Amino acid sequence: MRSLRSAQTLAFRSLSSVRPLHGAVPPAAAGARSCASLVPPPRLPPPSSRIVPPGVAGAVSFSLTFATLAAAEAKAKERPPTDLLPQNVVLYQYQACPFCNKVRAFLDYHDIPYKVVEVNPLSKKEIKWSDYKKVPILTVDGEQLVDSSDIINILQRRIRPDDDLTNEDEAKWRRWVDEHLVHILSPNIYRTTSEALESFDYISKHGNLIKSQLCSVYPSVNPFISYFEFRGNFSFTERFAVKYAGAAAMYMVSKKLKKKYNITDERASLYEAANTWVEALDGRDFLGGSKPNLADLAVFGVLRPIRYLRSGKDMVENTKIGDWYQRMEDAVGEPSRIQE
Repeated sequence: MRSLRSAQTLAFRSLSSVRPLHGAVPPAAAGARSCASLVPPPRLPPPSSRIVPPGVAGAVSFSLTFATLAAAEAKAKERPPTDLLPQNVVLYQYQACPFCNKVRAFLDYHDIPYKVVEVNPLSKKEIKWSDYKKVPILTVDGEQLVDSSDIINILQRRIRPDDDLTNEDEAKWRRWVDEHLVHILSPNIYRTTSEALESFDYISKHGNLIKSQLCSVYPSVNPFISYFEFRGNFSFTERFAVKYAGAAAMYMVSKKLKKKYNITDERASLYEAANTWVEALDGRDFLGGSKPNLADLAVFGVLRPIRYLRSGKDMVENTKIGDWYQRMEDAVGEPSRIQE
């Protein structure tokens, strides 16, 4: 397992760092083929004059090794046992959709390999086979799972059958993500015309969230959205026009979403949500304690698409959520997505 190998490597480094206490010669001084090997090693004092007794050195070595292993374990991905690891996982998604990002955060953290199928939000031809016409859809060894929270619940029971899913605090914050946090995001990333332009430019390169939102809020604009599907057939002037028309459209969408969810000040709502989450941590590294739980992964997942947009940068600069977010980035690590 990757986490075990990482822990073993860190433990070896820790042991290597304390060997001089026992009088062993460092590898570089023992004949490494480099310029450093030409420099005579410093003379060590005789054993009787050493400050650290062997017993104390052994205790230090053990303590350092234990601490290193503990730190590695705290940051390691939580990959399930081999016999419980799904073998064929496919995620049907919009890349920038917060609900799809929730599922990806779970898969990445648990190091579950998965393939991705990007769904066209207009034709949805990639999911014609399914009666469910929303994303995310996850197929696991041929079985279809739908709805982000249900997908995660089912997967969690499969890979951690002994874990308890009835933690009320965890469940409360997962509901808060679905019912409150996600609705604050779009009004923030399209808050002004300049932010709408930045977001449109970024997300149009990373997924279909814009088009899916337009379809859901303004179904009558489908012909307008189809014009966004340029792939090099348009002139520079046409592309420029499409980019700015898209930004303007999303700016209007954000105003409608703001009214729908009764948001008066977008940034204030975002900052309040971030601070509310930090308060829920109550000084812990994660809501789950020393390791992320499902609520941590849900908050991280829905915030990930905006983190490096202006709204996400403002959130980190004006609240205390940044440290937690960085810990989550470290814990989730590299995507376990299978590149095709």
